[in-house]
Amino acid sequence: MPSLLSNLKSAREYLSPTLKTSAFLTRGVLTPSEFVAAGDELVYKCPTWSWESGDPDKRKKHLPDDKQYLVTRGVPCKVRVGSLENVVADLENDGDDDGEWLVSRILSDEELKRREDQALLDDFDLLEDEVHGKLKIEGVEDSNKDHQQQEEDEYADMADFEDDNVMQDEAAAIAPHNSTNSNIVKVRTYDLSITYDKYYQTPRIYLMGYSDDTGSPLTGEEMMQDVIKDYANKTVTMEHHPHVSGIHASIHPCQHGAVMKTIVKNLQSAESEEGPSVEMYLFIFLKFVSSMIPTINYDFTMDVSASTKK
Repeated sequence: MPSLLSNLKSAREYLSPTLKTSAFLTRGVLTPSEFVAAGDELVYKCPTWSWESGDPDKRKKHLPDDKQYLVTRGVPCKVRVGSLENVVADLENDGDDDGEWLVSRILSDEELKRREDQALLDDFDLLEDEVHGKLKIEGVEDSNKDHQQQEEDEYADMADFEDDNVMQDEAAAIAPHNSTNSNIVKVRTYDLSITYDKYYQTPRIYLMGYSDDTGSPLTGEEMMQDVIKDYANKTVTMEHHPHVSGIHASIHPCQHGAVMKTIVKNLQSAESEEGPSVEMYLFIFLKFVSSMIPTINYDFTMDVSASTKK
């Protein structure tokens, strides 16, 4: 079934006209030349990304031979999305008939700590001032007794450290251990690629994951463990890559233009009337894609913050 669908989509893309007039600011889409310009900027600012030429038989004529798609390899993915209890989904409806779009985020460590501290205060705020006073007096007396006892015990404990014990400890320290690499943290890795979808006139993400123990390719079901559940098998589906063999997880681009248009519009309001340059497109794009795959830590080092709210 994925093969048949991929063939139909390839035919549809092939028959679609190539966008020649810039509509980045008005529709959130790119021309092929704008995609290349944005890709060049990503490669320049983030050297973990690079251009690939791909299979000569599968090259797209609307793109340069040596810049068919972008790729970054060996991206770490330390935990499964399902294990993150602090994932928060903000449901936003763009008001059109295209449906709903979810934007998820992970609470920061500082926010989690603040919430935990507040919960403790709320749960244990039971003591009155007079009880605190009583505990304080008793605590001082107990502390003095403990300090005196500790000093006496210190000198008594020194007799236990005989030379032969020290030698045994030193011998144990230098003795070889049977290493099992138990301290090495094994993580899944992903290869991510960005292609240009001529039908939707936007970038499209493909992912291929590899297991943390054998390095063998992950199954589709396993890769969906690293996708926010609201998107798994809906927005993110298993598809044939247009340049690389094998089934990949792919983020469907049907909403990319609408979301990018909203983000660009908000950036325009926040920065200037001109808005961001087209070279910034992929940094913004990768920022919002990270809301769907938050545990796959790929590089988009430029700081981009913009709301997707209308």
